[in-house]
Amino acid sequence: MLEIKNLSKTYGDGTKALKNVSFNLEDGEFLVIIGLSGSGKSTLLRCINRLVEPTSGSITWNGADICAAKGADLRKIRSQIGMVFQHFNLVKRLSVLNNVLSGRLGRVNTWKSLYYKFSKKDYEDAFSALKKVGITQQAYKRADELSGGQQQRVGIARAIMQEPLMVLADEPVASLDPVLAHTILGYIERMNQEQNITVICSLHYLDLVQRYATRVIGLKDGEIVYRGTGEDIRQMTDREFKEIYGEEAERVNAGKPVKGAGL
Repeated sequence: MLEIKNLSKTYGDGTKALKNVSFNLEDGEFLVIIGLSGSGKSTLLRCINRLVEPTSGSITWNGADICAAKGADLRKIRSQIGMVFQHFNLVKRLSVLNNVLSGRLGRVNTWKSLYYKFSKKDYEDAFSALKKVGITQQAYKRADELSGGQQQRVGIARAIMQEPLMVLADEPVASLDPVLAHTILGYIERMNQEQNITVICSLHYLDLVQRYATRVIGLKDGEIVYRGTGEDIRQMTDREFKEIYGEEAERVNAGKPVKGAGL
C-alpha cells in the first residue's frame, strides 16, 4: 500500500506546488490524476520517487519511509518504481535496445552498466519487453529515428525491464494523437492487470480517464479537490468539473480537453 500524508512542496521561488496532499492507494490500482497544467500533478509523481524532494509530509510504501530513505535504501526503492515520461527521456544517440537495457541499471554492477555489459538474460528480457510493445524490429535503430509513438513504446519497454512494482506515468500520451494514446495506455493497462503493477498516471482527457482509471484524484493549485472512480467521471457534474478546472472552463465533451484551459 502507498500512503501519502500531508505532502507539501514549496519550490525555491516560493511556488507552493503541493499543499497537504493525503491519500492511500492499494497495490494493483490504476490511479489517474487530473487537473490543469500547474496544478501539481507532475510534482506529486516526482515526489513519490524523490526526483523532487518534498518540503514536508510523509510517503510510505509497503512499510518503507520513502522520504527518509537514503543511499542504498533509496536506490532500492527507485529500482522498484518505473517512470514513463511525457517527452520519453530516451538517450537519442543510443539504440532502442540499449535504451531498454538501461532499465536494468539499478540492478546490475555499476562498471558493467557504464559499458552496457549486460548478461544474456538481460538481452533476452529486453527483446521480450520490446515484443510486448510491438517494436522488436526497431531494436537496433537509434532512438531518434523513431516516431513519437514508437519512442513512448521504448519508454514503456524500459519500465518493464525494471520489473517494477509501481509505475509512474507523467502525461504519457499528451503529445500523441487519440489512436496512439489508447495504444500506449493499453500497454500500461496490461502491465497493471497482468502483473498487478500499481499505476499512477496523470492525464488530461476525460474519456481516457473514465476508460482506464480505477480511481481518480483531481488537483487544483496543489490541493486535492476531487476524489472518485473512472465510472464517477462519466457522471461528473458541472460543479465538480469547474471545481477542478476553474469557473472559466467550458466542458466541450468527454473526449476533449477543457476549452480555454491551456491543456
